[in-house]
Amino acid sequence: MKSSKNSDSRSRKAFIILAVILIIAGVGITVFQLISTQNAKNKDENLTSTTAQSTEVSSTATAKNPIDFNSLIKKNSDIYAWIKVPGTKVDYPIVQSKIDDDFYLKHSATDKSYSSSGAVYTQSINRKDFTDRVTLVYGHNGYGDTYFTTLHRFEKQDFFEKHSKFVIYTPTQKLTYRIVSAFKYDDRHIMNSFDFHNDDIFKQFIDMIQNPTSANKNVRNSLDKEITINDNIVVLSTCFTRQKSNRYLICGVLIKNEKTN
Repeated sequence: MKSSKNSDSRSRKAFIILAVILIIAGVGITVFQLISTQNAKNKDENLTSTTAQSTEVSSTATAKNPIDFNSLIKKNSDIYAWIKVPGTKVDYPIVQSKIDDDFYLKHSATDKSYSSSGAVYTQSINRKDFTDRVTLVYGHNGYGDTYFTTLHRFEKQDFFEKHSKFVIYTPTQKLTYRIVSAFKYDDRHIMNSFDFHNDDIFKQFIDMIQNPTSANKNVRNSLDKEITINDNIVVLSTCFTRQKSNRYLICGVLIKNEKTN
């Protein structure tokens, strides 16, 4: 009988020990799962935060808008933005025709009158809020120092290094772009030649503007951040005086989006 009692006692102890081990193991697994879940959540939040901060966005009216869009639009309703490129004489309205993509190739932005020097303009393939992955802005070269002629100053390395930004104003925004590169390119129609809705093609374009295959090029060696497919790029396009089959491109990536008052 004593042996049987001892055996029962040992069985109960073994059961209790096993139960305690299982409880501890269960608690450990639960804690591990909670930690793993939280780590995954933090990782996702960090990734989302990194993507969201790809462009600095101000939610309050922090920038002064120096452009009187109300007066400009009364003169020509096709005016929707204004571009300034420090160090050059580029300080012009941007227009987009509602009826003819090439209208402003030979017409003034002021009153739509005929002008061989044209205007600074975009085509209808681009939205007018600069939210496209790539927006192409055209301007003539060779009419004195007007329109995009002085963009050729970026061919000089010293000038390129000292002038790293340009600004586009809309009636409600100040958009600041970091100049990534300036280079000679062929005369293909960029917006028709690349399907920028395709992530891989857009990535290839990003790689190209950071390392263009051109003897005439200047490239920003260090940027504030890596350019990704979540970014918005503006390309300023003009020609060469004696090389009509080539274009000169200034490529900028949006780094700051401020609301204006």
